[in-house]
Amino acid sequence: MAQYAILAIVLALAAEFAKWREIGRTFFEPRLIEFTILHGLANALLNTALYTAGAFVLGLVLGLVLALMRLSPVAPYRWLATVYIEFFRGLPSLVVFIAFSLLPLAFSGLTIPWSPYGTVWVALGVVGSAYMAETMRAGIQAVPKGQVEAARSLGMSSAQAMRKIVLMQALRLMVPPLTNELIMLIKDSSLVFVVGLSAGQFDLTEFGRSTANTNVNITPLVVAGLGYLLITLPLSMLVRRMEVSRVTGA
Repeated sequence: MAQYAILAIVLALAAEFAKWREIGRTFFEPRLIEFTILHGLANALLNTALYTAGAFVLGLVLGLVLALMRLSPVAPYRWLATVYIEFFRGLPSLVVFIAFSLLPLAFSGLTIPWSPYGTVWVALGVVGSAYMAETMRAGIQAVPKGQVEAARSLGMSSAQAMRKIVLMQALRLMVPPLTNELIMLIKDSSLVFVVGLSAGQFDLTEFGRSTANTNVNITPLVVAGLGYLLITLPLSMLVRRMEVSRVTGA
């Protein structure tokens, strides 16, 4: 009852002292909401999805390679994968974006295809792969060793047992955390402004910021933030359903 009372008091104070008219004009201006939705929001939403999808595919492939290297009996493979994972998990994503955006200046003649999309895919994919690798390694190790031994007793090679038995069983364990990684990539895609974008290449954050600066009002940035929720909320609900299904065995 005390907690309900505290909550009621906080809400009453907010309703009494908040400048609701000023809040509405600054954050929820109807004219700017309509303008933002009709003039570029769909394109920014599409660009955000493209940036994230390319990075996720690259991170998934590279993460699987790194996970297998971490589990390899060859020590140098394990060392290389460990150094890579710890290095890119320790660096802020913004630093990685800056580094990859400056690569053509550091190495004359170097070009990343389909820029700026290619630059974003590589930078974001490299960061995501370091996290996905650990998720995949944990999923692979969660498969009982008896499954591998049974596959080998049937005449399968180590590679066949990994591909046909282990990965197929580990996939169900890996999907929920990998979906969480996808959500993190969606939010990290807001850093693409570092690589330099034209208006048609803006992601949601850059589009909202640019429109907000032009109109001297925060409303377009709020609308852009709601665009992220339009993507991430269904994914979050999907993750919760998959977790419940995995626990209940449904």
